[in-house]
Amino acid sequence: MLIWFVALYLLVTVGIGFYAATRVKNSRDFAAGGRSMGFPIVAAMVFATWFGSEAVLGIPATFIEEGFAGIIEDPFGSFGCLMLVGLIIARPLYRMNLLTIGDYFRKRFGPNVELIISLVIVASYLGWIAAQLTALGVVFNVISDGSISTTQGMFLGTFIVLLYTLFGGMWSVALTDFFQMIIIVVGLVYLTWLIGDMAGGADKVIAHAASEGKFTFIHGFEAKDIVAFIGAALTMMLGSIPQQDVYARVMSAKTENIAARASMFGAGFYLCFCMLPIFLAYAASMIDPAMVQRWLAEDAQMILPHLILEKTPLFAQIMFFGALLSAIMSTASGTLLAPSVTFTENVLKRFVPVMSDQQFLLAMRITIVVCAIATLSFALYSDASIYEMVGNAYKVTLVAAVVPLFAGLFWKRATTQGALFAIFFGLTSWIYLEYSLTDEAFWPPQLAGLLFSLAGMLIGTLLPQWSSNRSNTLVTQPE
Repeated sequence: MLIWFVALYLLVTVGIGFYAATRVKNSRDFAAGGRSMGFPIVAAMVFATWFGSEAVLGIPATFIEEGFAGIIEDPFGSFGCLMLVGLIIARPLYRMNLLTIGDYFRKRFGPNVELIISLVIVASYLGWIAAQLTALGVVFNVISDGSISTTQGMFLGTFIVLLYTLFGGMWSVALTDFFQMIIIVVGLVYLTWLIGDMAGGADKVIAHAASEGKFTFIHGFEAKDIVAFIGAALTMMLGSIPQQDVYARVMSAKTENIAARASMFGAGFYLCFCMLPIFLAYAASMIDPAMVQRWLAEDAQMILPHLILEKTPLFAQIMFFGALLSAIMSTASGTLLAPSVTFTENVLKRFVPVMSDQQFLLAMRITIVVCAIATLSFALYSDASIYEMVGNAYKVTLVAAVVPLFAGLFWKRATTQGALFAIFFGLTSWIYLEYSLTDEAFWPPQLAGLLFSLAGMLIGTLLPQWSSNRSNTLVTQPE
């Protein structure tokens, strides 16, 4: 019965995606929804795209083992990212009326910066999409009681998401996200009430977690602990901002006010609803401690699915796996579209500058297929956890794209040379430290890379200006 309900849900989702395809008239409709979406749709997209497999499986598993201190990157860093976008980023970017975030870098710093950062952005999506495809494989394996292997489930999930994203683009993402957000909200609220009651009440679950020190945000107050905390917080908070999926949601709104407010609303909604799977997973440790210990030793991400399958009635199972599939598929579709649009607009057009609108639309769709194949291959061979895949995805944009974005928007003196120095300093230092430092090192590599990137921007921008001013001063001095 569970499998049949899941199949019906998937059929409805694909149907919505195909209906959305009827609204796609040109490449701008496909990539950004034609800047025509109201507050509810944009807010739903922000929430549903970010609320993925890591929110339902990865974050709760990490919380059980490490508490809040282990999940600073996500959801707290993600919340900070969306709030910053709404407060200071959305309006200036919306006014520029560009198709991609890469277009901004071209307009502000020129085509070379555009090309490098666009490739960095495309590469950053590898881990995030792979995490969703891995989760789809796990879900299909669990609900079929092993009849569908995880690998087969990954192929099946990729095909379904690819199917409706390929035809409807941003319109498919928007309408399916809105539908999937409803499933997520209803399913998780119901399960929180049911599981909380089984554990003896929400107050007992929260009190037990507090007594175990799970609500501590930092492991200690030594310098190394504080630096590690800052590095974890900034990875998602800043590293997620220069991303096409964030920019696409800004550009899909009818007005700049909708873009800003929907981002901030989505931030609060995301943080609140991330607490529900955390609550459910911790309640599992009180309902069935033996089962939790068993899965902690094997794969902590499986605690919540097995609690639902073993301890709840069919209706609860339908609601949980409906919510889980909604979370994963909404994120997968949005993140599959984003790098494909960026690559086509900011990389491919550099080599094929003359394309009709229909050719450009076809190129985006072909790129989506290639992106799906590449990320599926990565997911099949990666041994990282879902939470690690998502966290690692943003380190590269943190060290290469954050400083040029903020400097370009808020520092008029920033130059193309400064942006190139920032990219080079940030990337090279991060790559070197990532492979040379041990886990016990004082500086997280991505935080060091961010600081080197900032130094590169200052040196690349100010040194030539200082040298020019000094030369002018010497020339104008009387003999």
